Amino acid sequence: MSNYKLIFTGPSGAGKSTAIAALSDIPVVTTEAKAQERNEGHRYKQTITVALDYGVIRLPNQDKIHLYGTPGQERFDFMWDILTEGGLGLIILIDNARINPLDDLEFFVSKFNEFIHNTKVAIGITRMDVNAYPRITDYHERLKKFNIKPPLFDVDARSKRDVSLLLQSLMFSLDPCLRAQDNSP
Repeated sequence: MSNYKLIFTGPSGAGKSTAIAALSDIPVVTTEAKAQERNEGHRYKQTITVALDYGVIRLPNQDKIHLYGTPGQERFDFMWDILTEGGLGLIILIDNARINPLDDLEFFVSKFNEFIHNTKVAIGITRMDVNAYPRITDYHERLKKFNIKPPLFDVDARSKRDVSLLLQSLMFSLDPCLRAQDNSP
């Protein structure tokens, strides 16, 4: 039996807790606290993650994928290094309805740059149904400065299918041989 650790990060309100809940086979462990102020660049959110979110995916072969969500606010960035320790890869979620989502992307890629270059990253853009701009191509263009071309697409963090595809894209970029073993259509 093997255990794998994947990290979800992104700004507050991007859907990290929701995405982990969509995937997890156990009730998600959260460390939510009442929000004291408005999220910068975002609608008011009642609670925020202050330490981590945690869930587990149990695979048919008894392996487990442990899902850890980081706090989205920079004031809790000390948790980012703690949570990435031993991590296999990173999923960044960006809320397209925030004021400057391209700046959010750049911020999180910069902050996790070393981890990304030691592992892999997949990026999901949430709430594109609320705000269609910037477009996916704009995100790809912004990533050129980091010299990375990760899987990046529109996801609904509430949708198990969408979040599963994002996770699978990360796994395939970590080990391209998984594609040959994948029996799905």
